[in-house]
Amino acid sequence: MAMTLEQATLIGNELALAFADGRELYLPLPMLRRACPCAACQGEPDALGRVVRPLVEHGPQAFEVVKFEVVGGYALQLHWADGHAYGIYTYPYLLKLDSLKEPGG
Repeated sequence: MAMTLEQATLIGNELALAFADGRELYLPLPMLRRACPCAACQGEPDALGRVVRPLVEHGPQAFEVVKFEVVGGYALQLHWADGHAYGIYTYPYLLKLDSLKEPGG
């Protein structure tokens, strides 16, 4: 079943998302940045399929979102204050991240 995003907004240190099916997600920005799905953050497979994870260091502006864009009706691209903007966060991936949050957080 396709997920349809109805609204997205930044509230304090969280990204708030409302979907057409009634689901609402409140995702902490630091968690989103650390879970960035881009190859620069997560690595990519070499010719033999091995993934070497890069060392990622986050500076003082790494956890501040300056803007976000809907990508093709299936994902969000977050633009961080430190210039990083490569990750495409699909709606199912955001739902998975929401399920991994600490209780009460």
